[in-house]
Amino acid sequence: MSGCPVAGARPRGVCREVRCVAAVGWVHPQIPNINDQILECRRVKSAVETLSPTRVKLSVEVTSTELQPRMDAAYKTIAQQVNIPGFRRGKVPNRIIDQRFGRGAVVQEAVNDAMGEYYAQALAEHNVKPLGQPEVNMTELPLEDGQELKFEAEVDVVPEFELPDFSTITVEVDPVTADEDDVQTRLDNLRARFGTLVGVDRAAQDGDFTSVDITATAGGEEVDTAEGISYEIGSGTMLAGMDEALIGHTAGETIEFTAPLAGGDKAGQDADITLVLQSVKERQLPDADDDFAQLASEFDTFEELMEDLRKQSEQGAKFEQGVQARDKVLEQMLEIVEIPVPDSVVEAEVHSHLENEGRLEDDVHRAEVTESTTKAVRTQLLLDALVERDEIEVGQNELVEYLIMTAQQYGMNPNEFAQQLDNQNQVPGMVAEVGRRKALAAVLESVTVKDTDGNVVDLNEIDPGDEDEESAGAGDSADSVDPVDSVDSVDSPDSVDSVDSVDSVDSVDSPDSVDSVDSVDSPDEEADEVSDVEAALADVEAADEASEKA
Repeated sequence: MSGCPVAGARPRGVCREVRCVAAVGWVHPQIPNINDQILECRRVKSAVETLSPTRVKLSVEVTSTELQPRMDAAYKTIAQQVNIPGFRRGKVPNRIIDQRFGRGAVVQEAVNDAMGEYYAQALAEHNVKPLGQPEVNMTELPLEDGQELKFEAEVDVVPEFELPDFSTITVEVDPVTADEDDVQTRLDNLRARFGTLVGVDRAAQDGDFTSVDITATAGGEEVDTAEGISYEIGSGTMLAGMDEALIGHTAGETIEFTAPLAGGDKAGQDADITLVLQSVKERQLPDADDDFAQLASEFDTFEELMEDLRKQSEQGAKFEQGVQARDKVLEQMLEIVEIPVPDSVVEAEVHSHLENEGRLEDDVHRAEVTESTTKAVRTQLLLDALVERDEIEVGQNELVEYLIMTAQQYGMNPNEFAQQLDNQNQVPGMVAEVGRRKALAAVLESVTVKDTDGNVVDLNEIDPGDEDEESAGAGDSADSVDPVDSVDSVDSPDSVDSVDSVDSVDSVDSPDSVDSVDSVDSPDEEADEVSDVEAALADVEAADEASEKA
């Protein structure tokens, strides 16, 4: 920390938030308003120029007086790092350092140490909210005593736009209707969870479970081989054409066909596939009766179970109705508000996306990704503005619930998930995401939603538990995008680095998994889960406080 330029002043304490002299708090026996005087004499000069609605240029000037403590510190740092005959380490005079290494090396050390602080001061002074890293251009360096440091920084910023009253929005959604097909599907899925696999002495057909040995060759070279692979015919989770190849064959037969490889160095290339069909099993479902109801649920009779499935189906339909309302309201909000989008932010996200897919030359796909990314960026900027305008705050319980839900989507332990987020400095991003969801939820409470029959829809009737269940299911699809989810390409002012998305791995369910029952957490287990995540977050906060004190 640099010293006070006014003789007799001494620091009152250490500032943990802003690295500036004025924020430290100085006291002086004869000068009551010493802080004001120091603030005025130590503040760097800065100006802002608007280049576009989404980009500004900051011009910063640092006087030699302001920079001098940094230069002194730079001399000391270099003196500690060099060995010069005749001088002890750390005791090398400044003039010797200038002679040996040049003043430019000292200036570089000082500027590198101070640049972040001066840039942050300029941002705060002009209330600039940056997106991403700035492009810095040094216009003047203090290579001689008395010279000033001057630099310019261009950076994309959060655009300014007016938020109207969204309560006037009216949207129309599909009505909730009883769907017996959906009820039957739910029953079939429940029976399948308690089904058993039985070997059959017949040709394989759609829906059967098989065990196969697979060998793939391309250009006369064996690419891959695997034995005892479990595969459900009709699932389409492995090679293209595999379903058609297996149907009609019996255990012990060898099957050959051609298919493009799904992964590896030769992904997309045609390969000769050889299958050895080891076994064929069919899934036998339990009878739909009272005994099954008692086995698979808390109900004593099959009629009670069916009634509950109908309620689940109706609630699921209400949830879909709520999703439809949310999407339509958000669409209208984006149509009402003109939100300029930083081109460089979109371009960076699109390039990263296409590069990961290996499709940088695909112009058609680039146009599709650009459109979806632009919409996602506009959505995030809109919701962030709502959070700020309505002063929406996120409680710890809300954050914990969201962390648990998201961890379930990735199949991770919530406590480990929270620790991983902290290690990647992504907890603030999760807090921001919960705030966006609350902001949109507040808008949904104020708008008018009607079904096509003219009935007013009360979105509060939707069970939040169904939203978690649906969200967990949506997590299985890489193409599923929640318009309320945050956009990796838009960096918050507090964090420029983005998190790499969790790669999904295609899995093939084992036939034995049909015999297993999905466990349902008891209230005590859920409470333990919540407390574990709360404890993890408490550890994060404690570590942050310790870091600040240090």
